[in-house]
Amino acid sequence: MTDPVYRTILLFDIEQYGSRDDVEQAFLRRVLYDVVDTTLNTAAVDETARLRADRGDSVMELIDTAVPVPALVKTLLTETPALLHNKNRLLATSARMRLRIVLSSGYVAVDELDGWIGSDLNHAVRLLNSDALRDALKQREADCVLCVSDDVYRGVVRHGPLGVRPEEFHRVTVETKEGPTVAWVHGDSGTPDSPEATAPGSDATSPQHGSVHIQGDQYGQTGGTLHGGQYFDFTGRARDERR
Repeated sequence: MTDPVYRTILLFDIEQYGSRDDVEQAFLRRVLYDVVDTTLNTAAVDETARLRADRGDSVMELIDTAVPVPALVKTLLTETPALLHNKNRLLATSARMRLRIVLSSGYVAVDELDGWIGSDLNHAVRLLNSDALRDALKQREADCVLCVSDDVYRGVVRHGPLGVRPEEFHRVTVETKEGPTVAWVHGDSGTPDSPEATAPGSDATSPQHGSVHIQGDQYGQTGGTLHGGQYFDFTGRARDERR
């Protein structure tokens, strides 16, 4: 197994992929690859600065830290929705592709089977599959929804880099196997966690700020080793059916 390296973690997942037949799934995968590649090219992410894992209904990218995160956030908020809209407007409603997207960061290692391992990666996947993010996509007409981890929000988004408005993100508490953790979802919300938490530039936080707790071990921006049996291998297809 390689030593863990710190990377920006970008995840894309197709809504209701499991309900489509084989022909539709093959088509959606081609569209997903095109959307992901165009998004990253627009954000000036060179192919040598990214590593991809394919899980059929989702694509996961490890991006070198030399790539500016503000550029990624801006592109995900502008280019990705435009790409999806242009593709979906030519398709029947039943063939429309909608995406949940997560932008996070942390340490990830690669094992001898090319599986990706790390609690920071597990954390990003928990956000991708959370009810909060699923519900956010269901409740809006848009073709995609973006969620950023608490570290990405506090390190980048809340400072309002050019093209990014922190007031458009709302704080959510995601229940995971390891306990509740904080994340930030872009777009309209029903009821945010608290007024203080959603105020632009607010330093209000929860006990989970900057860390994920797994069986007593603490992980944050410097976490990401294998502990407590947590293992994420992208070579398998074991996953619950989409809602």
